[in-house]
Amino acid sequence: MAVRAIRGATQVDADDRDQVLEATRELVSTVVERNGLDLDDIISILFTATPDLVSEFPALAARELGMGDVPLMCATEIGVPHALPRVLRLMAHVETDRPRTEIQHVYLRGAVALRRDIAQ
Repeated sequence: MAVRAIRGATQVDADDRDQVLEATRELVSTVVERNGLDLDDIISILFTATPDLVSEFPALAARELGMGDVPLMCATEIGVPHALPRVLRLMAHVETDRPRTEIQHVYLRGAVALRRDIAQ
């Protein structure tokens, strides 16, 4: 079994607690589903938010999905002036038998623009 990193991002319309939590739940659930993961496969998740999102910690959404024993951390993305606004990102470290080429990185909503080359 290998340790792999899975990237993902999504965008919200406003810095609103409910939107942040809903979009993060959708992102985490989609990463888990597309990569055929069980909760026990997840080693840790690092969440970041652009500096314009401060209404809630994205990790709370993962906790609401039952990830109470998964190490989670939140951080702020660097404030690059031309960056896409209101973006939530994650990097999940997982144990999986999938080769790196079969890992499904997930870009949802407006964040598809970040990685058109791999977005589904």
